[in-house]
Amino acid sequence: MSESLHYVCPHCHTTNRIASDQLGNQPDCGSCHQALVTGEPVALDNDSFARHTGRSQLPVVVDFWAPWCGPCRMMAPAFAQAAQQLAGQAQLAKLDTEAYPQAAAPLGIRSIPTMVVFKEGKELARISGALPASEIVRWVRSVS
Repeated sequence: MSESLHYVCPHCHTTNRIASDQLGNQPDCGSCHQALVTGEPVALDNDSFARHTGRSQLPVVVDFWAPWCGPCRMMAPAFAQAAQQLAGQAQLAKLDTEAYPQAAAPLGIRSIPTMVVFKEGKELARISGALPASEIVRWVRSVS
């Protein structure tokens, strides 16, 4: 029997309880009926940031970025590629620190891009600087 996990929907941000062995079977959200595991980074705002990082029992990797940041823009395709490779193992998300500084400020984000791994409301690790997809995947797997 597989354990049940809390997983926050990337579309409507509702917390779903699903069996861990069902993550690879493309489960749907019980509320909006869209796919829970998309393999794409989730765009977060202040409210959805708190929901995803506080409730998900899978690791949530947040890329803190800004539109004016050249290294952030350069890393975006690699982050999206890492999201595909980590689908069902971790949920990757992006938070625009320019638009939503209230979420980033309490964490002391001083440089961007910075990636932070959260699990059940706790910060597990962080790393700053642009990385290729392979390094993002390796780093996430090493800390989660």
